[in-house]
Amino acid sequence: MRIAMKAAAAVLALATGMGTAASYAQDITVALVPKVAVPFFDDCNTGGAEAANELGVKYQWVVPANTQGSTQVKISEDLMARHVDGIGISVNEPKSVEGIIKQATDAGIKVVTFDSDSANSSRSMYIGTINKQAGVTMGKSMAEALGGKGEVAIVTGQLGASNLNERIDGVKEALADYPDIKLVATEGTEDDLARAVSVTEALLRANPNLSGIFGISQVGGPAVAKGLAQQEFADKKGQLKVFAFDDLPDTIKGVKEGFIDGIMVQRPITMGKLAVEHLVAQIKGEETDPQNIDTGVTVVTADNLDSYTK
Repeated sequence: MRIAMKAAAAVLALATGMGTAASYAQDITVALVPKVAVPFFDDCNTGGAEAANELGVKYQWVVPANTQGSTQVKISEDLMARHVDGIGISVNEPKSVEGIIKQATDAGIKVVTFDSDSANSSRSMYIGTINKQAGVTMGKSMAEALGGKGEVAIVTGQLGASNLNERIDGVKEALADYPDIKLVATEGTEDDLARAVSVTEALLRANPNLSGIFGISQVGGPAVAKGLAQQEFADKKGQLKVFAFDDLPDTIKGVKEGFIDGIMVQRPITMGKLAVEHLVAQIKGEETDPQNIDTGVTVVTADNLDSYTK
């Protein structure tokens, strides 16, 4: 009888402990803040929501109405007022969020960055592509496609975005080994597709000898593909080498139709998932020495379009 009672007590204690742990998890709230409302970040949200569901924590996805740094500051202030336990931010303007991130961490809120970093802030870690290296890979891919010579241009998103500028730095580093490749223009688009199409068309008209275009942000690939599909630029299809970032449907379509030569595919689902997992681990005190995580890129071309994985 005493043995049975001890066993029952042990089971009760275990169940009570499990209940307490489950209750604690449900009391945790984490929020992810992307740069802007675009499909790439939909994938980040998918990964974040999946991790939150698996861990049994509350989850918020808060999308800025624009790419101004002040907007992300206001969102972060609102999240602090709601007493969230952790915040993950894909940063639009690195300097602008340094103050609010310090306020959050001073208040005991765990903060990580994903996709785009604010390296000088007090965030605990960065999760995402090591963008300069991805840019180097992109630059080398272009150089090989051009046979080491030609005029190229860069179509980027927001000119102040650190992740995009790191990619550009990587592209330039790679091209430094090819003196016969000349970078003739770098144009921003604010990550707006309509604006990116207009920028691309203007580049093609102003630079008749253009041999290649880098789509540094996710709108670059679709914008170039849409531009080259027009009758005015029909003769450039297959002649103009195009390398882009992110496997959006229109970008993949561009590869299939021969407008885009290669895509630097990131892993946004993984970014969102890891951001939530590491925030929760830090909130619980299970992760005390967080380190940056490179989620990597895959170069996708027509040859491996049907076989790559995120």
